[in-house]
Amino acid sequence: MTTSQDQVIIFDTTLRDGEQSPGAALNIDEKLTIARQLSLLGVDVIEAGFPYASSGDFEAVQKIAEIVGVEGGPTICGLSRTTRADIEAAGKALKPAAKARIHTFIATSDIHLAYKLKKTRAEVLEIAPEMVAYAKTFVDDVEFSPEDAGRSDPEFLYQVLEKAIAAGATTVNIPDTVGYTTPAEFGGLIRGIKENVPNIDQAIISVHGHNDLGLAVANFLEAVKNGARQLECTINGIGERAGNAALEELVMAFHVRRQYFNPFLGRPSESEAPLTNINTGHIYKTSRLVSKLTGMSVQPNKAIVGANAFAHESGIHQDGVLKNKLTYEIMDAQLIGLTNNQIVLGKLSGRHAFQTRLQELGLELSDKEINKAFVKFKDMADKKKEITDWDLESIVNSEVQQPLELFRLEFVQVSCGDRSRPTATVSIRVPSGEELTDAAIGTGPIDAVYKAINRVVNIPNDLIEFSVQSVTAGIDAIGEVTIRVRHEGQVYSGHSANTDIIVASAEAYVKALNRLYAVLQSAIEKVSPQKSQPVEVVASI
Repeated sequence: MTTSQDQVIIFDTTLRDGEQSPGAALNIDEKLTIARQLSLLGVDVIEAGFPYASSGDFEAVQKIAEIVGVEGGPTICGLSRTTRADIEAAGKALKPAAKARIHTFIATSDIHLAYKLKKTRAEVLEIAPEMVAYAKTFVDDVEFSPEDAGRSDPEFLYQVLEKAIAAGATTVNIPDTVGYTTPAEFGGLIRGIKENVPNIDQAIISVHGHNDLGLAVANFLEAVKNGARQLECTINGIGERAGNAALEELVMAFHVRRQYFNPFLGRPSESEAPLTNINTGHIYKTSRLVSKLTGMSVQPNKAIVGANAFAHESGIHQDGVLKNKLTYEIMDAQLIGLTNNQIVLGKLSGRHAFQTRLQELGLELSDKEINKAFVKFKDMADKKKEITDWDLESIVNSEVQQPLELFRLEFVQVSCGDRSRPTATVSIRVPSGEELTDAAIGTGPIDAVYKAINRVVNIPNDLIEFSVQSVTAGIDAIGEVTIRVRHEGQVYSGHSANTDIIVASAEAYVKALNRLYAVLQSAIEKVSPQKSQPVEVVASI
Protein backbone atom coordinates (compact mmCIF):
# COMPACT_ATOMS: atom_id res chain seq x y z
CA MET A 1 0.00 0.00 0.00
CA THR A 2 1.40 3.37 -0.97
CA THR A 3 0.59 6.40 1.14
CA SER A 4 2.23 9.59 2.32
CA GLN A 5 4.30 8.97 5.45
CA ASP A 6 4.64 12.69 6.20
CA GLN A 7 0.98 13.16 7.12
CA VAL A 8 -1.28 11.74 9.83
CA ILE A 9 -4.51 9.98 8.82
CA ILE A 10 -7.49 10.83 11.03
CA PHE A 11 -9.81 7.87 11.55
CA ASP A 12 -12.98 8.95 13.35
CA THR A 13 -14.85 6.34 15.37
CA THR A 14 -17.44 8.62 16.99
CA LEU A 15 -20.26 6.69 15.31
CA ARG A 16 -18.93 3.31 16.43
CA ASP A 17 -16.89 3.40 19.63
CA GLY A 18 -18.21 6.83 20.61
CA GLU A 19 -21.79 5.64 20.36
CA GLN A 20 -20.99 2.91 22.86
CA SER A 21 -20.89 5.57 25.59
CA PRO A 22 -23.76 4.88 28.01
CA GLY A 23 -26.79 6.85 26.84
CA ALA A 24 -25.24 8.03 23.58
CA ALA A 25 -27.32 5.84 21.27
CA LEU A 26 -28.12 7.59 17.98
CA ASN A 27 -30.79 6.89 15.41
CA ILE A 28 -29.99 6.53 11.71
CA ASP A 29 -30.76 10.12 10.77
CA GLU A 30 -28.62 11.44 13.62
CA LYS A 31 -25.73 9.22 12.56
CA LEU A 32 -26.06 10.50 9.01
CA THR A 33 -26.09 14.11 10.24
CA ILE A 34 -22.87 13.54 12.19
CA ALA A 35 -21.28 11.67 9.28
CA ARG A 36 -21.97 14.60 6.96
CA GLN A 37 -20.36 16.98 9.44
CA LEU A 38 -17.34 14.67 9.83
CA SER A 39 -16.93 14.81 6.06
CA LEU A 40 -16.99 18.62 6.17
CA LEU A 41 -14.48 18.46 9.02
CA GLY A 42 -12.16 16.57 6.69
CA VAL A 43 -11.67 13.26 8.47
CA ASP A 44 -10.00 10.66 6.24
CA VAL A 45 -11.92 7.62 7.51
CA ILE A 46 -15.35 7.37 9.16
CA GLU A 47 -15.97 4.18 11.12
CA ALA A 48 -19.72 4.24 10.61
CA GLY A 49 -20.66 1.30 12.81
CA PHE A 50 -20.70 -2.44 13.39
CA PRO A 51 -23.00 -3.80 10.64
CA TYR A 52 -23.48 -7.28 12.13
CA ALA A 53 -24.45 -5.94 15.56
CA SER A 54 -28.04 -5.11 14.61
CA SER A 55 -30.25 -4.34 11.63
CA GLY A 56 -30.19 -0.67 12.69
CA ASP A 57 -26.41 -0.54 12.60
CA PHE A 58 -26.38 -2.30 9.23
CA GLU A 59 -28.83 0.21 7.78
CA ALA A 60 -26.92 3.18 9.23
CA VAL A 61 -23.58 2.04 7.76
CA GLN A 62 -25.23 1.36 4.40
CA LYS A 63 -26.89 4.79 4.32
CA ILE A 64 -23.68 6.60 5.29
CA ALA A 65 -21.78 4.60 2.66
CA GLU A 66 -24.30 5.68 0.03
CA ILE A 67 -24.73 9.35 0.95
CA VAL A 68 -21.43 10.40 2.56
CA GLY A 69 -19.10 7.86 0.98
CA VAL A 70 -19.30 9.44 -2.46
CA GLU A 71 -16.39 9.94 -4.84
CA GLY A 72 -13.98 12.42 -3.28
CA GLY A 73 -15.44 11.85 0.19
CA PRO A 74 -13.98 10.00 3.17
CA THR A 75 -13.38 6.26 3.34
CA ILE A 76 -16.34 4.56 5.04
CA CYS A 77 -15.40 1.77 7.42
CA GLY A 78 -17.39 -1.00 9.08
CA LEU A 79 -16.23 -3.03 12.07
CA SER A 80 -16.35 -6.82 12.20
CA ARG A 81 -15.07 -9.64 14.32
CA THR A 82 -12.96 -12.27 12.57
CA THR A 83 -15.98 -14.35 11.55
CA ARG A 84 -17.43 -14.88 8.09
CA ALA A 85 -20.90 -13.66 9.08
CA ASP A 86 -19.52 -10.40 10.52
CA ILE A 87 -17.31 -9.75 7.52
CA GLU A 88 -20.06 -10.55 5.03
CA ALA A 89 -22.45 -8.13 6.76
CA ALA A 90 -19.80 -5.39 6.67
CA GLY A 91 -19.06 -6.04 3.00
CA LYS A 92 -22.72 -5.77 2.05
CA ALA A 93 -23.33 -2.63 4.11
CA LEU A 94 -20.28 -0.88 2.67
CA LYS A 95 -20.99 -1.76 -0.94
CA PRO A 96 -22.38 1.69 -1.94
CA ALA A 97 -19.23 3.55 -0.79
CA ALA A 98 -16.70 4.79 -3.34
CA LYS A 99 -13.95 3.98 -0.82
CA ALA A 100 -14.81 1.19 1.62
CA ARG A 101 -12.84 -0.46 4.41
CA ILE A 102 -13.56 -3.52 6.53
CA HIS A 103 -12.01 -3.34 10.00
CA THR A 104 -11.74 -6.82 11.48
CA PHE A 105 -10.33 -7.72 14.89
CA ILE A 106 -9.46 -10.58 17.23
CA ALA A 107 -7.94 -10.47 20.71
CA THR A 108 -4.28 -11.33 21.23
CA SER A 109 -3.63 -10.79 24.95
CA ASP A 110 -3.35 -13.93 27.08
CA ILE A 111 -6.08 -12.70 29.43
CA HIS A 112 -8.52 -12.29 26.53
CA LEU A 113 -7.53 -15.59 24.96
CA ALA A 114 -8.08 -17.47 28.21
CA TYR A 115 -11.22 -15.84 29.56
CA LYS A 116 -13.05 -14.35 26.55
CA LEU A 117 -12.14 -16.21 23.38
CA LYS A 118 -11.08 -19.47 25.00
CA LYS A 119 -8.64 -19.99 22.14
CA THR A 120 -4.93 -20.75 21.89
CA ARG A 121 -2.31 -18.55 20.29
CA ALA A 122 -2.00 -21.10 17.49
CA GLU A 123 -5.72 -20.81 16.72
CA VAL A 124 -5.51 -17.01 16.55
CA LEU A 125 -2.52 -17.28 14.20
CA GLU A 126 -4.74 -19.28 11.85
CA ILE A 127 -7.94 -17.24 12.19
CA ALA A 128 -6.44 -13.77 11.69
CA PRO A 129 -4.93 -14.23 8.19
CA GLU A 130 -7.83 -16.40 7.03
CA MET A 131 -10.40 -13.74 7.90
CA VAL A 132 -8.28 -10.88 6.53
CA ALA A 133 -8.11 -12.77 3.24
CA TYR A 134 -11.88 -13.28 3.33
CA ALA A 135 -12.43 -9.56 3.91
CA LYS A 136 -10.27 -8.87 0.85
CA THR A 137 -12.89 -10.64 -1.29
CA PHE A 138 -15.28 -7.77 -0.45
CA VAL A 139 -12.99 -4.71 -0.36
CA ASP A 140 -9.40 -3.85 -1.27
CA ASP A 141 -8.87 -1.86 1.93
CA VAL A 142 -8.74 -4.08 5.01
CA GLU A 143 -7.72 -3.03 8.51
CA PHE A 144 -6.74 -5.61 11.13
CA SER A 145 -6.68 -5.07 14.89
CA PRO A 146 -5.20 -7.35 17.57
CA GLU A 147 -7.54 -6.46 20.42
CA ASP A 148 -5.85 -5.59 23.73
CA ALA A 149 -2.49 -5.22 21.97
CA GLY A 150 -1.28 -3.03 24.84
CA ARG A 151 -1.30 -6.09 27.14
CA SER A 152 -0.24 -8.67 24.54
CA ASP A 153 3.09 -10.46 24.40
CA PRO A 154 5.07 -8.41 21.83
CA GLU A 155 6.67 -11.47 20.20
CA PHE A 156 3.25 -13.04 19.61
CA LEU A 157 1.91 -9.70 18.42
CA TYR A 158 4.66 -9.46 15.79
CA GLN A 159 3.71 -12.90 14.43
CA VAL A 160 0.01 -12.07 14.17
CA LEU A 161 0.65 -8.75 12.44
CA GLU A 162 3.06 -10.31 9.95
CA LYS A 163 0.49 -12.93 8.97
CA ALA A 164 -2.33 -10.37 8.73
CA ILE A 165 -0.27 -8.13 6.44
CA ALA A 166 0.77 -11.10 4.30
CA ALA A 167 -2.93 -11.96 3.92
CA GLY A 168 -3.69 -8.47 2.62
CA ALA A 169 -4.20 -6.10 5.56
CA THR A 170 -3.48 -2.55 4.37
CA THR A 171 -3.65 -1.07 7.88
CA VAL A 172 -2.71 -2.70 11.18
CA ASN A 173 -4.25 -1.05 14.22
CA ILE A 174 -2.64 -1.30 17.65
CA PRO A 175 -5.33 -0.85 20.33
CA ASP A 176 -4.75 0.06 23.93
CA THR A 177 -8.19 -1.40 24.61
CA VAL A 178 -8.30 -0.77 28.35
CA GLY A 179 -6.22 2.42 28.52
CA TYR A 180 -3.43 0.64 30.39
CA THR A 181 -0.21 1.82 28.78
CA THR A 182 1.87 4.93 29.42
CA PRO A 183 3.29 7.10 26.61
CA ALA A 184 6.80 5.64 26.84
CA GLU A 185 5.44 2.08 26.80
CA PHE A 186 3.07 2.73 23.92
CA GLY A 187 5.74 4.48 21.87
CA GLY A 188 8.06 1.56 22.54
CA LEU A 189 5.40 -0.89 21.40
CA ILE A 190 5.03 0.93 18.05
CA ARG A 191 8.80 1.14 17.67
CA GLY A 192 9.10 -2.59 18.35
CA ILE A 193 6.51 -3.34 15.65
CA LYS A 194 8.40 -1.17 13.16
CA GLU A 195 11.62 -3.02 13.93
CA ASN A 196 10.36 -6.61 14.26
CA VAL A 197 7.53 -7.13 11.74
CA PRO A 198 9.34 -7.89 8.45
CA ASN A 199 6.57 -6.71 6.10
CA ILE A 200 5.40 -3.70 8.14
CA ASP A 201 6.34 -1.37 5.28
CA GLN A 202 3.38 -2.82 3.35
CA ALA A 203 0.82 -1.44 5.82
CA ILE A 204 -0.04 1.72 7.72
CA ILE A 205 0.38 1.53 11.49
CA SER A 206 -2.73 2.82 13.26
CA VAL A 207 -3.44 3.30 16.97
CA HIS A 208 -6.64 3.13 19.00
CA GLY A 209 -6.70 3.97 22.68
CA HIS A 210 -8.96 4.53 25.65
CA ASN A 211 -8.54 7.23 28.26
CA ASP A 212 -8.90 5.24 31.49
CA LEU A 213 -5.72 6.80 32.93
CA GLY A 214 -6.12 10.11 31.07
CA LEU A 215 -3.20 9.25 28.78
CA ALA A 216 -4.84 8.46 25.43
CA VAL A 217 -3.82 11.64 23.60
CA ALA A 218 -0.29 11.55 25.05
CA ASN A 219 0.02 7.89 24.01
CA PHE A 220 -1.04 8.74 20.45
CA LEU A 221 1.42 11.60 20.11
CA GLU A 222 4.22 9.31 21.26
CA ALA A 223 3.00 6.65 18.80
CA VAL A 224 3.29 9.11 15.90
CA LYS A 225 6.85 9.92 16.92
CA ASN A 226 7.62 6.21 16.64
CA GLY A 227 5.98 5.52 13.29
CA ALA A 228 2.19 5.42 13.65
CA ARG A 229 0.45 7.27 10.81
CA GLN A 230 -3.24 6.74 11.54
CA LEU A 231 -5.03 7.84 14.72
CA GLU A 232 -8.42 6.41 15.72
CA CYS A 233 -10.23 9.01 17.79
CA THR A 234 -13.63 10.51 18.60
CA ILE A 235 -15.17 13.97 18.79
CA ASN A 236 -15.05 15.28 22.38
CA GLY A 237 -13.20 12.08 23.32
CA ILE A 238 -16.48 10.19 23.89
CA GLY A 239 -16.47 6.41 24.08
CA GLU A 240 -16.72 3.50 26.45
CA ARG A 241 -15.79 4.06 30.10
CA ALA A 242 -13.49 7.12 30.22
CA GLY A 243 -13.70 7.56 26.46
CA ASN A 244 -11.26 7.60 23.55
CA ALA A 245 -8.46 9.88 22.44
CA ALA A 246 -10.08 13.22 21.53
CA LEU A 247 -9.84 14.17 17.85
CA GLU A 248 -9.80 17.92 18.51
CA GLU A 249 -6.93 17.65 21.00
CA LEU A 250 -4.79 15.57 18.64
CA VAL A 251 -5.40 17.78 15.62
CA MET A 252 -4.68 21.02 17.46
CA ALA A 253 -1.58 19.52 19.09
CA PHE A 254 -0.23 18.86 15.60
CA HIS A 255 -1.25 22.34 14.49
CA VAL A 256 0.15 24.30 17.42
CA ARG A 257 3.31 22.17 17.82
CA ARG A 258 3.91 21.60 14.10
CA GLN A 259 7.58 22.52 14.26
CA TYR A 260 8.12 19.96 17.01
CA PHE A 261 6.39 17.09 15.16
CA ASN A 262 7.62 17.88 11.62
CA PRO A 263 10.97 16.05 11.94
CA PHE A 264 9.25 12.88 13.17
CA LEU A 265 7.33 12.82 9.89
CA GLY A 266 10.41 13.47 7.78
CA ARG A 267 9.72 17.15 7.20
CA PRO A 268 11.89 20.22 7.74
CA SER A 269 11.03 21.61 11.17
CA GLU A 270 10.06 24.98 9.64
CA SER A 271 7.50 23.42 7.24
CA GLU A 272 4.07 25.08 7.44
CA ALA A 273 2.23 22.29 5.61
CA PRO A 274 -0.63 20.85 7.72
CA LEU A 275 0.03 17.50 9.37
CA THR A 276 -3.61 16.39 8.92
CA ASN A 277 -6.40 16.99 6.41
CA ILE A 278 -8.73 18.38 9.09
CA ASN A 279 -10.46 21.70 8.43
CA THR A 280 -9.97 23.11 11.91
CA GLY A 281 -12.65 25.76 11.34
CA HIS A 282 -15.25 23.00 11.71
CA ILE A 283 -13.97 21.62 15.02
CA TYR A 284 -16.16 23.64 17.38
CA LYS A 285 -19.29 23.15 15.29
CA THR A 286 -18.71 19.40 15.12
CA SER A 287 -18.12 19.26 18.86
CA ARG A 288 -21.42 21.00 19.60
CA LEU A 289 -23.33 18.83 17.14
CA VAL A 290 -22.04 15.60 18.68
CA SER A 291 -22.70 16.92 22.17
CA LYS A 292 -26.30 17.80 21.37
CA LEU A 293 -27.19 14.63 19.48
CA THR A 294 -25.60 12.27 22.01
CA GLY A 295 -26.83 14.23 25.02
CA MET A 296 -23.28 14.25 26.41
CA SER A 297 -22.33 17.74 27.56
CA VAL A 298 -18.77 18.98 27.17
CA GLN A 299 -17.14 19.85 30.50
CA PRO A 300 -16.29 23.57 30.75
CA ASN A 301 -12.57 22.94 31.25
CA LYS A 302 -12.31 20.48 28.33
CA ALA A 303 -9.27 21.22 26.18
CA ILE A 304 -9.94 22.98 22.84
CA VAL A 305 -13.77 22.90 22.86
CA GLY A 306 -14.73 23.51 26.51
CA ALA A 307 -16.56 26.73 27.40
CA ASN A 308 -13.56 27.92 29.42
CA ALA A 309 -10.90 26.94 26.89
CA PHE A 310 -10.47 30.56 25.74
CA ALA A 311 -11.83 32.31 28.85
CA HIS A 312 -9.69 34.39 31.23
CA GLU A 313 -10.80 35.43 34.71
CA SER A 314 -7.51 36.13 36.44
CA GLY A 315 -6.69 39.84 36.36
CA ILE A 316 -3.07 39.12 35.45
CA HIS A 317 -4.18 36.89 32.56
CA GLN A 318 -6.75 39.42 31.35
CA ASP A 319 -4.17 42.18 31.34
CA GLY A 320 -1.71 40.05 29.39
CA VAL A 321 -4.26 38.91 26.80
CA LEU A 322 -5.44 42.48 26.23
CA LYS A 323 -1.86 43.52 25.52
CA ASN A 324 -1.03 40.49 23.38
CA LYS A 325 -3.04 37.26 23.07
CA LEU A 326 0.15 35.23 22.86
CA THR A 327 0.85 35.93 26.51
CA TYR A 328 -1.75 33.38 27.63
CA GLU A 329 -3.23 31.85 24.46
CA ILE A 330 -1.33 29.36 22.33
CA MET A 331 -4.00 29.27 19.61
CA ASP A 332 -6.62 31.59 18.16
CA ALA A 333 -10.21 30.66 19.01
CA GLN A 334 -11.16 31.36 15.39
CA LEU A 335 -8.96 28.46 14.29
CA ILE A 336 -11.55 26.01 15.61
CA GLY A 337 -14.50 28.03 14.31
CA LEU A 338 -15.26 29.75 17.59
CA THR A 339 -16.33 33.35 17.01
CA ASN A 340 -18.33 36.01 18.78
CA ASN A 341 -20.04 37.16 15.61
CA GLN A 342 -23.63 38.27 15.90
CA ILE A 343 -25.97 38.25 12.94
CA VAL A 344 -27.95 41.37 12.00
CA LEU A 345 -31.24 39.53 11.87
CA GLY A 346 -34.43 40.25 13.71
CA LYS A 347 -38.15 39.65 13.60
CA LEU A 348 -38.44 41.50 10.28
CA SER A 349 -35.70 39.47 8.58
CA GLY A 350 -36.74 37.25 5.70
CA ARG A 351 -36.25 33.57 5.04
CA HIS A 352 -33.55 34.21 2.42
CA ALA A 353 -31.36 36.20 4.81
CA PHE A 354 -31.84 33.52 7.44
CA GLN A 355 -30.90 30.75 5.02
CA THR A 356 -27.85 32.65 3.78
CA ARG A 357 -26.49 33.04 7.30
CA LEU A 358 -27.00 29.34 8.01
CA GLN A 359 -25.01 28.52 4.88
CA GLU A 360 -22.24 30.89 5.97
CA LEU A 361 -22.10 28.96 9.23
CA GLY A 362 -21.83 25.69 7.30
CA LEU A 363 -25.29 24.55 8.37
CA GLU A 364 -26.65 22.86 5.26
CA LEU A 365 -30.36 22.08 5.65
CA SER A 366 -33.12 20.85 3.39
CA ASP A 367 -35.99 23.20 2.48
CA LYS A 368 -38.23 21.41 4.98
CA GLU A 369 -35.63 21.74 7.74
CA ILE A 370 -35.07 25.43 6.94
CA ASN A 371 -38.81 26.11 7.17
CA LYS A 372 -38.97 24.41 10.56
CA ALA A 373 -35.92 26.26 11.88
CA PHE A 374 -37.18 29.59 10.49
CA VAL A 375 -40.40 29.33 12.48
CA LYS A 376 -38.37 28.85 15.66
CA PHE A 377 -36.07 31.73 14.67
CA LYS A 378 -38.98 34.14 14.22
CA ASP A 379 -40.41 33.09 17.57
CA MET A 380 -37.04 33.68 19.24
CA ALA A 381 -36.54 37.02 17.47
CA ASP A 382 -39.71 38.26 19.17
CA LYS A 383 -38.14 37.51 22.56
CA LYS A 384 -34.47 38.36 22.04
CA LYS A 385 -33.05 41.67 20.89
CA GLU A 386 -29.87 40.18 19.47
CA ILE A 387 -29.53 36.76 17.81
CA THR A 388 -26.04 35.28 17.81
CA ASP A 389 -24.47 32.57 15.69
CA TRP A 390 -24.56 30.33 18.76
CA ASP A 391 -28.29 30.93 19.02
CA LEU A 392 -28.70 29.85 15.40
CA GLU A 393 -26.70 26.67 15.95
CA SER A 394 -28.82 25.94 18.99
CA ILE A 395 -32.02 26.38 16.95
CA VAL A 396 -30.78 23.94 14.32
CA ASN A 397 -29.64 21.38 16.90
CA SER A 398 -32.84 21.66 18.89
CA GLU A 399 -35.47 21.93 16.18
CA VAL A 400 -34.10 20.05 13.20
CA GLN A 401 -31.80 17.29 14.36
CA GLN A 402 -34.25 15.62 16.70
CA PRO A 403 -36.39 12.48 16.58
CA LEU A 404 -39.82 12.25 14.98
CA GLU A 405 -42.53 13.95 17.02
CA LEU A 406 -44.66 11.03 18.18
CA PHE A 407 -45.69 13.00 21.26
CA ARG A 408 -45.80 16.77 20.81
CA LEU A 409 -45.87 19.37 23.54
CA GLU A 410 -48.72 21.80 22.81
CA PHE A 411 -48.94 23.76 26.05
CA VAL A 412 -47.13 24.07 29.38
CA GLN A 413 -47.90 26.36 32.27
CA VAL A 414 -46.54 26.43 35.82
CA SER A 415 -47.42 28.14 39.07
CA CYS A 416 -44.82 28.35 41.81
CA GLY A 417 -43.37 30.55 44.55
CA ASP A 418 -41.81 30.41 47.97
CA ARG A 419 -45.24 30.08 49.65
CA SER A 420 -47.07 27.97 47.09
CA ARG A 421 -46.97 24.38 45.90
CA PRO A 422 -45.38 24.12 42.43
CA THR A 423 -48.09 23.07 39.98
CA ALA A 424 -47.85 22.35 36.26
CA THR A 425 -50.43 21.89 33.54
CA VAL A 426 -49.43 20.34 30.20
CA SER A 427 -51.21 19.52 26.97
CA ILE A 428 -49.65 16.89 24.71
CA ARG A 429 -50.72 15.63 21.33
CA VAL A 430 -50.32 11.85 21.41
CA PRO A 431 -49.54 9.57 18.41
CA SER A 432 -53.25 8.97 17.79
CA GLY A 433 -53.68 12.72 17.14
CA GLU A 434 -55.68 13.36 20.29
CA GLU A 435 -54.66 16.24 22.55
CA LEU A 436 -54.57 15.29 26.22
CA THR A 437 -54.24 17.64 29.19
CA ASP A 438 -53.24 16.88 32.77
CA ALA A 439 -51.76 18.57 35.82
CA ALA A 440 -49.46 17.61 38.69
CA ILE A 441 -47.81 18.97 41.82
CA GLY A 442 -44.06 18.62 42.31
CA THR A 443 -41.18 19.61 44.56
CA GLY A 444 -40.37 22.36 42.04
CA PRO A 445 -41.75 23.67 38.74
CA ILE A 446 -39.73 21.30 36.54
CA ASP A 447 -40.53 18.30 38.72
CA ALA A 448 -44.22 19.23 38.43
CA VAL A 449 -43.92 19.50 34.63
CA TYR A 450 -42.30 16.06 34.38
CA LYS A 451 -44.91 14.47 36.59
CA ALA A 452 -47.69 15.99 34.48
CA ILE A 453 -46.06 14.75 31.27
CA ASN A 454 -45.68 11.27 32.73
CA ARG A 455 -49.40 11.20 33.59
CA VAL A 456 -50.21 11.86 29.92
CA VAL A 457 -47.56 9.76 28.19
CA ASN A 458 -47.63 6.87 30.67
CA ILE A 459 -44.27 5.33 29.71
CA PRO A 460 -42.31 3.97 32.70
CA ASN A 461 -38.86 5.59 32.94
CA ASP A 462 -36.27 6.87 35.38
CA LEU A 463 -34.90 10.39 34.97
CA ILE A 464 -31.13 9.97 35.45
CA GLU A 465 -29.77 13.29 34.24
CA PHE A 466 -30.99 16.86 33.92
CA SER A 467 -28.50 19.52 32.84
CA VAL A 468 -28.93 23.17 31.90
CA GLN A 469 -26.46 25.55 30.36
CA SER A 470 -26.62 29.04 28.89
CA VAL A 471 -25.78 29.45 25.20
CA THR A 472 -24.86 33.14 25.42
CA ALA A 473 -24.47 35.78 28.12
CA GLY A 474 -27.30 38.02 29.27
CA ILE A 475 -30.61 37.66 31.03
CA ASP A 476 -32.31 36.84 27.71
CA ALA A 477 -29.86 34.02 26.91
CA ILE A 478 -31.13 30.77 25.49
CA GLY A 479 -31.11 27.95 28.00
CA GLU A 480 -30.11 24.55 26.62
CA VAL A 481 -31.50 21.54 28.47
CA THR A 482 -30.30 17.96 28.10
CA ILE A 483 -32.36 15.13 29.56
CA ARG A 484 -31.47 11.46 29.90
CA VAL A 485 -33.99 8.82 30.94
CA ARG A 486 -33.52 5.11 31.51
CA HIS A 487 -35.91 2.29 30.66
CA GLU A 488 -35.02 -1.39 31.16
CA GLY A 489 -31.30 -0.64 31.22
CA GLN A 490 -31.26 1.52 28.08
CA VAL A 491 -30.67 5.27 28.19
CA TYR A 492 -32.43 7.78 25.93
CA SER A 493 -31.58 11.48 25.63
CA GLY A 494 -33.48 14.59 24.65
CA HIS A 495 -32.28 18.12 24.00
CA SER A 496 -34.03 21.46 23.61
CA ALA A 497 -33.28 25.17 23.78
CA ASN A 498 -35.52 28.08 24.65
CA THR A 499 -35.38 31.45 26.36
CA ASP A 500 -37.84 29.94 28.85
CA ILE A 501 -36.02 27.21 30.76
CA ILE A 502 -39.30 25.57 31.85
CA VAL A 503 -40.41 25.21 28.24
CA ALA A 504 -36.98 23.91 27.21
CA SER A 505 -37.10 21.34 30.01
CA ALA A 506 -40.54 20.12 28.97
CA GLU A 507 -39.55 19.90 25.29
CA ALA A 508 -36.33 18.03 26.08
CA TYR A 509 -38.21 15.52 28.22
CA VAL A 510 -40.80 14.89 25.53
CA LYS A 511 -38.03 14.37 22.96
CA ALA A 512 -36.34 11.80 25.19
CA LEU A 513 -39.68 10.04 25.62
CA ASN A 514 -40.16 10.10 21.84
CA ARG A 515 -36.89 8.22 21.42
CA LEU A 516 -37.94 5.70 24.03
CA TYR A 517 -41.41 5.27 22.54
CA ALA A 518 -40.00 4.83 19.02
CA VAL A 519 -37.77 2.00 20.24
CA LEU A 520 -40.64 0.32 22.06
CA GLN A 521 -42.84 0.54 18.97
CA SER A 522 -40.06 -0.72 16.73
CA ALA A 523 -39.58 -3.76 18.96
CA ILE A 524 -43.27 -4.56 18.61
CA GLU A 525 -43.91 -3.73 14.96
CA LYS A 526 -40.67 -3.95 12.99
CA VAL A 527 -39.77 -7.22 11.33
CA SER A 528 -36.02 -7.18 10.79
CA PRO A 529 -34.69 -8.23 7.34
CA GLN A 530 -31.72 -9.75 9.22
CA LYS A 531 -33.53 -11.89 11.77
CA SER A 532 -30.68 -14.37 11.83
CA GLN A 533 -28.33 -11.72 13.18
CA PRO A 534 -27.82 -11.24 16.92
CA VAL A 535 -29.01 -7.97 18.42
CA GLU A 536 -26.84 -5.47 20.26
CA VAL A 537 -23.45 -7.09 19.80
CA VAL A 538 -21.01 -4.71 21.47
CA ALA A 539 -17.35 -4.77 20.57
CA SER A 540 -14.51 -2.76 21.96
CA ILE A 541 -11.03 -2.77 20.57
